[in-house]
Amino acid sequence: MCEALNCRRGIRAARHVFFLLLLGLALPPLAVAQEKKETSPKPLDLNTATVEQLEKLPEIGPTTAKAIVRFREKSGPFRRVEDLLAVRGITKRRLEKIRPLVTVTPPAKPEQPSASTSARAASNP
Repeated sequence: MCEALNCRRGIRAARHVFFLLLLGLALPPLAVAQEKKETSPKPLDLNTATVEQLEKLPEIGPTTAKAIVRFREKSGPFRRVEDLLAVRGITKRRLEKIRPLVTVTPPAKPEQPSASTSARAASNP
């Protein structure tokens, strides 16, 4: 009787081991699938990107994407990609992963009147 009970326990333990092995084989592909995000062939401009666009970058979730946009709104446009290091949640390792996928385009400067135009405007009351 005791042998039969031990045998059942052994079978049950073997099922658990089998299930855990099966689960272990299924989880890594799921993790890889979640980590790979769709990226566009054209680099994303950090000065014009939306939260949704930033979320498509690898290792950038909704919280970090919002932090990037908030930083840009508060501090002004990014001057270089490395400025991302000032954003909470962006580490050097994370920056190196996304660096090839992002760019910074300087903001358009408002047209400055030339010196001759300013001089004419001042002399004509």
